Amino acid sequence: MMPQLRSLVALLLVATAVATVVAVAAAGGGFVVTGRIYCDNCRAGFETNISHAIQGATVEMECRHFESQQVHDKAQATTDAGGWYKMEIGGDHQDEICDVRLLKSPEADCAEIELSRDRCRVPLTGNDGIKQSGVRYANPIAFFRKEPLPNCGELLRAYDLYNETSENS
Repeated sequence: MMPQLRSLVALLLVATAVATVVAVAAAGGGFVVTGRIYCDNCRAGFETNISHAIQGATVEMECRHFESQQVHDKAQATTDAGGWYKMEIGGDHQDEICDVRLLKSPEADCAEIELSRDRCRVPLTGNDGIKQSGVRYANPIAFFRKEPLPNCGELLRAYDLYNETSENS
């Protein structure tokens, strides 16, 4: 019960902080990007019930023009105790591709960055049909453990995702 209560309190704190920053960003024509960073203890590629939030992880948002690849905007953020980050990005980025990507994990045993799974694309334009002005939510991104935890086989079997060949590896 306590972990659920802590998660609820963390979520409420993030929501309050985001609401404050959104008001500021909306007034200036920019966006607030928020998302969550976690440790994939089973190297499953998605959150499981044994994944955990990473406090103190560093992420970077980079917006590049889709043709020239020239960087137009960049921001960094660090995660809080719930693994949540938020950052402000000014202006509209309709002609740009904006990605949040992992930079650094403070957890030595969960710090592996897997290419193509290390980032999340976030649309930062008012011309995209999203009625929610000012805030964009990025999908969760994970750092991976070098070796899965011992109970991962049992967990993945419960999800009916266990690959018999991984047991022999």
